Amino acid sequence: VQLQASGGGSVQAGGSLRVSCAVSGRTVRRITMGWFRQVPGKDKEFVAAFHSSNSSPYYADSVKGRFIISRDAAKNMVALHMNSLQPEDTAVYYCAAGSAILSSLRQNTAYNYWGQGTQVTVSS
Repeated sequence: VQLQASGGGSVQAGGSLRVSCAVSGRTVRRITMGWFRQVPGKDKEFVAAFHSSNSSPYYADSVKGRFIISRDAAKNMVALHMNSLQPEDTAVYYCAAGSAILSSLRQNTAYNYWGQGTQVTVSS
């Protein structure tokens, strides 16, 4: 499985950005897909995910109501639409894939494959 992330960039607080992840080697509906973010000196933090067992999105409390994870089976891609961005959302964002069980969805160690990170910077 290979993941190619794109998007991100810089925006002022309150703005929106999108990050996308093109997936090869596995159908996005048949593998758990997640987004994590990382700031220097800290571990990767769960942001959002789709589990392979269902079509319901899962979100971290910190982004619920602001971020939307989407999945496009035709393009075999997942995306993260980020709205009402705040400076604390500044991080490198990573897409991930794997066979994580539902109870481990929010743990970065449960994912087998990672895309390259893409920077998101939100200025106040």
